[in-house]
Amino acid sequence: MGPLAGVKILELAGIGPCPMAAMLLAELGADVLKVDRLSPSGLGITLPDEHALLNRSRRSIAVNLKHPDGVALLLRLCEQADALVEGFRPGVTERLGLGPDQCMTRNPRLVYGRVTGWGQTGPLAQAAGHDLNYIALTGALHATGRAGQPPTPPLNLVGDFGGGALYLALGVVSALFEAKGSGQGQVVDAAMVDGAASLMTSAYALLNAGVSQDVRGTNLLDSGAHCYDVYETSDAKHIALAPIEPGFYAVLLDRLGLTDDELPHSTDRDEWPALKAKLAALIRTRTRDEWAALLEGTDACFAPVLSLREAPNHPHSRDRATFVEGSGGWQPNAAPRFSRTPSAIRGEPASAGAHTREGLSSWGIATGEIDALIGSGAIAQRGAISS
Repeated sequence: MGPLAGVKILELAGIGPCPMAAMLLAELGADVLKVDRLSPSGLGITLPDEHALLNRSRRSIAVNLKHPDGVALLLRLCEQADALVEGFRPGVTERLGLGPDQCMTRNPRLVYGRVTGWGQTGPLAQAAGHDLNYIALTGALHATGRAGQPPTPPLNLVGDFGGGALYLALGVVSALFEAKGSGQGQVVDAAMVDGAASLMTSAYALLNAGVSQDVRGTNLLDSGAHCYDVYETSDAKHIALAPIEPGFYAVLLDRLGLTDDELPHSTDRDEWPALKAKLAALIRTRTRDEWAALLEGTDACFAPVLSLREAPNHPHSRDRATFVEGSGGWQPNAAPRFSRTPSAIRGEPASAGAHTREGLSSWGIATGEIDALIGSGAIAQRGAISS
C-alpha cells in the first residue's frame, strides 16, 4: 500500500506544485481526496482529463467553497484528516473560512501544508508570479545558460516542482512524523523561492569557496568545462559527457583513442574553450547511436540526449519501468521505490467531481447528507472516471 498507507489528506485543487505534491503523497500510499471547484477555474493550461497527469492517483470531489454548506463539509472532513494541502495566495483560504486557524480548531493534530511562490510573508507575498520569477530571485536563473547568452529557463522544474512540490511534500511528511509524537499539527510554509534557494546550496558553496565564479557558462558544472557539456553528433543529435573526475576522464580518453597530452583533463578555465572545440569536432564525426555503442555503460560518464518521446524506450528505462503507458501515452512512474511498501500509480486522472459520492462516503459522510448537499448546490457528482 505504500509507506503512507492509512494517512488521509485533503487537497484544495490548484495548479503547479500543489497537485504535484498531492500526487506524490498519494503514490506513497496516502488517501488523498482532491477538492475541485464546481466549475472550471480557467487557471493555467487546460488539458483533457486523461492527459492531466498531475491529477492521477487520487479521487476528486466537487465542492462549492463559496457555499456555507460546502465550507462546513470541508471543516468536517478536516476533523478526520491528517493533513491538508493548498496552493492559493496568502489569505485566500482564510477568507473562505478554511484557513489554518479554522481547520486546526476542528483538528489540533492537522498538518496544514501551504505552497506559494513568494511565501506566506514578505514584501512580495501578495504579488503574482510564476516559476521563472521565483528562480530569478534566487540566483538559479542567472546561473543557468551558456556564456555570453541570456539566462535559459530550465522548464518549470526548479521553482514549481523542485523548490515547491518536493519541499511541500517533504514538509508535510516531516510534520506528520512529528505530530505522531506530539499530537499537535502545524503549518508548513513551502515557498518556491525558499525551495529554489535551498536547491542552490551547493552552487553557493562553490561560489563562496572561489571554485566557481558568478558568470554563467564559465564553470565546471554549467557548460564551461569541456568535460561537462553537451555535444552535437553527425546526425544533428546530441550526447552528454560528464567525466569530471580524472579516473572517469581517463576512461573517456581510452575509448576515444587519445592521450592526456592530446586532450588534457585541465582545470584551467583559459584552456577550456580550445579543448571543447577539439572535442566537439571529434564528436561530430559519429552519430549519436555510434557514440552510444562505444561509450554507454562505461565509466566515461556518457548518456545520449533523448527527447521526451525517445526516453521511455531506452533499455535502462524499460528495465526499471521508469515510464509506464497509460492516460493516452507514456508517463513517468511513481518514485521513489521501496523494498517492502511499494509506491505506485493508484489510478488514472479523474474529471473534477467524478468521485464525489464515493469519496465522501469513504470519509464517513452519510448517503442522505450527500444527496442533500447535491440538492443544495454545495457539492456535485460529475462524470465517470477518465480512462
